[in-house]
Amino acid sequence: MSEISFEGRVAVITGAGGGLGKTYALQMASRGASVVINDLGGAADGTGGGQNMADQTVEEISAAGGKAVANYDSVATPEGGKAIVQTALDNFGKVDILVNNAGILRDKSFLKLEPANLEAVLDVHLSGAFFVTQPAFASMKENSYGRIVMASSGAGIFGNFGQANYGAAKMGLVGLMNVLAVEGAKYDIKVNTIAPIAKTRLTEALLGGLADALDPNFVTPLVSYLCSEKCELTHEIFDVGGGRYARVFLGMCGGWTAPKGSVPSPDDIFDNIDRIRDQADYTVPTSIADETKAVAEALKGA
Repeated sequence: MSEISFEGRVAVITGAGGGLGKTYALQMASRGASVVINDLGGAADGTGGGQNMADQTVEEISAAGGKAVANYDSVATPEGGKAIVQTALDNFGKVDILVNNAGILRDKSFLKLEPANLEAVLDVHLSGAFFVTQPAFASMKENSYGRIVMASSGAGIFGNFGQANYGAAKMGLVGLMNVLAVEGAKYDIKVNTIAPIAKTRLTEALLGGLADALDPNFVTPLVSYLCSEKCELTHEIFDVGGGRYARVFLGMCGGWTAPKGSVPSPDDIFDNIDRIRDQADYTVPTSIADETKAVAEALKGA
């Protein structure tokens, strides 16, 4: 079996000065990728900034014989996103791989969440992914090749107390992936999402006694695979942590269709709610076209 290689590939990894992002950068660089190490160098809540974190990752890669350059722009503005990608274009000529990993936390229970803390988290996680991905996607489309990984979270996919801002942003990334996977298909741009659970500076205090079992390096091989030429998957979500890897998907039940020519009442919905919710005959739509097709087929048989 041939080894996964990134020779000749250019990767942009946001938030790569530490934590999960750093592990991705180190592994891809060790396998031949030229890497842009983006990190604002701020605190866990997104305040402050500095060059030290990104520089240290670049130094480690360079010392091991790899290729990397640092970028310190914020992902949270269109200008920052363009500058991050331009760093790759100026130094390496293209973008083949993008990992939208940058993130911050400003946890508060819903009724205590101030608008400023909602906006800050949405700006970094969701808008930030948009602002970096748009110029990167343009380079990938031009070269008919690309691999994009979104870093979502179980807090968004499944829910978690005190993380309304974070959860909304992280589930938004799933929506962004869904659209980009469809738009990128004919250009060999594969777009997937991970929901990692790992010990980092953002999560260590939240994980308690489980933290030591959740080494970030367990997440790294999945991300490297999803970013590789060997990955032909797209439009998928993976839960990962502690050495366990599992697909997560949004399924659509077969459902119940009202008799043709009738508009059901709320009582009809009540009477048929078990059929509406029955998971025995579900599908996993790959686009809104699959959803529409299911409706059309149901109407034929009604």
